[in-house]
Amino acid sequence: MQILKARVEAISPLTEFVYKVLLKPQQDAEFSAGHYLQLVLGEKDKRAFSIASSPSNKQELELHIGASGADSYAMQALEHLKTAHIDGADVDLEVGLGVSQVRPEQARPIVLLAGGTGFSYVKSMADHLAEINYDQPVLFYWGVKEESALYAKAEMEAWAASKKNFQFIPVVENATDTWQGHTGFVHQAVMKDIISLEPYSVYMAGRFNMIGIVRDDFINHGANRDFMYADAFAFIK
Repeated sequence: MQILKARVEAISPLTEFVYKVLLKPQQDAEFSAGHYLQLVLGEKDKRAFSIASSPSNKQELELHIGASGADSYAMQALEHLKTAHIDGADVDLEVGLGVSQVRPEQARPIVLLAGGTGFSYVKSMADHLAEINYDQPVLFYWGVKEESALYAKAEMEAWAASKKNFQFIPVVENATDTWQGHTGFVHQAVMKDIISLEPYSVYMAGRFNMIGIVRDDFINHGANRDFMYADAFAFIK
C-alpha cells in the first residue's frame, strides 16, 4: 500500500448518478490493474473505490463514483472531493489495495464481468491488457439496468476493435424494444455465450449480493474457483 496526497483535478458527470473524478497524486502512484484505493475522510473513515485508470498512467488516478442520496457512502465521499476541488486542497489516499488484480502471466482466456459501476474495476484491466498486447481472448461483459447507463460504450467498442482477440458485450437488464444486444442478467449472458468456463480466468465486480450468485453459478458452469477473482469474496460466504 502507498500513502499519497493528491489534488482533485476534475469532477464531471458520466450519467445522472455516476461521476468521473480525476486525481493528480503528488508522486507517482504505484498499483496494479484491478487494485482499489481508499479515500481517507478520517482516521477510521476510509472509503474504497476501484481505480479505473491503467497503472501505466502514474500521474493521474481516475475514479468512477456512483452516488445517489445525500447521506450515502459514496455521496459523502463525493462531497469531500468536491469541497477539496473548490478549495484547491489535497486529499489523502491509500493506493494499491486489493488481491484481485489481473494476472496476465496465467496466459489464460479472460472474462471481465462488471455490474454497474463495477465497470471501473475491469476497465483498468482491459486497458492494461491492451497495452501489453495480451494475446489470449478477453471478453468484457458490462451489465446495466438501462441503456443510458452504458456511459463508456463507444470507448469500449473502440477497445474491442483494437485487437482481434478482444470482445465487448454490453448487457441491458431492462432493455427497450430498440436495443439490439444481450438482455437480462449479465452473468447469464456469459453462460449463454460460453459453453464452459473451465479454461477461463474470471474477474468480476458489482454488488456483493450479485457477486455471490455469480460465483456459484459460474462454478456450476465449469469455472475453477482458483481462477476466479473479486475483492467481494472476502466479505461474502
